[in-house]
Amino acid sequence: MMDFLYFPENKMEYIPALITLLIFSYGAFVAMKLIVKKAKREREQFESKYPEAKRESNEPRQ
Repeated sequence: MMDFLYFPENKMEYIPALITLLIFSYGAFVAMKLIVKKAKREREQFESKYPEAKRESNEPRQ
């Protein structure tokens, strides 16, 4: 009926999948932290180069 689903009898077969999941999750977390850090650095550089843009963006829109 559902031959495409595979649930192993031996639960030890889940360990490699769990290790792979943890490695890729950690890699995604590190990549996201690096992206956020770089974006913050670029924003600070932009605001120091164009201080008038910072003032205009903080004003409320009408």
